[in-house]
Amino acid sequence: MEANEPGTRSARKHQAIMEAATTVFMAKGYAGTSMDDIAKLAAVSKQTVYKHFADKEKLFAEIVLATTDRIEAMIDLVSDIPADPATLEENLGALARQFLTTLTRPQVLQLRRLIIANADNFPELGATWYEQGFERVLATLAETFQRLADQGALKVDDALLAANHFSGLLLWIPVNKAMFHGSPQHTDAELERYAEAGVRAFLAAYR
Repeated sequence: MEANEPGTRSARKHQAIMEAATTVFMAKGYAGTSMDDIAKLAAVSKQTVYKHFADKEKLFAEIVLATTDRIEAMIDLVSDIPADPATLEENLGALARQFLTTLTRPQVLQLRRLIIANADNFPELGATWYEQGFERVLATLAETFQRLADQGALKVDDALLAANHFSGLLLWIPVNKAMFHGSPQHTDAELERYAEAGVRAFLAAYR
């Protein structure tokens, strides 16, 4: 047990640094964050931070890319919609509500703003985050829509475009408001309305 203790302690410190860095980057942005800020919040020395991460850029990249692991739940959500035409609107409505709830969480919106704000400085990081995250969700949603079309529940010529239309109908209003205001501006009732209206508009075009 003693042999494993240093490694376990190191892993705890690594996680503490990651969590602290996420909090500070979200609050102060990339330029406004220092390794001293992160070390203080993580309750470790600055030397310890540098032992785990060579510099601020590498730490920033790791916290951004770590969030793409959480996309698996969303992929599972969009991959298994029943093909029964009688319940299609209900099923898409449930998906839309979950989609909106997940992608308009304050931390998700903050991360999106942080990545966009630093896209000029770290274009490859932003591209990788999009490709490993939201683009994977869209690709899975496209596969699902194509399956529904093959089974006669939808009429789809371009499944990926349909997936983009679906997500755009849901996210355009709340996400854009949040991007320009700096924080979520919607209520739960408004998200429900966006979900219902988005599904109706989507089905008017694709059913």
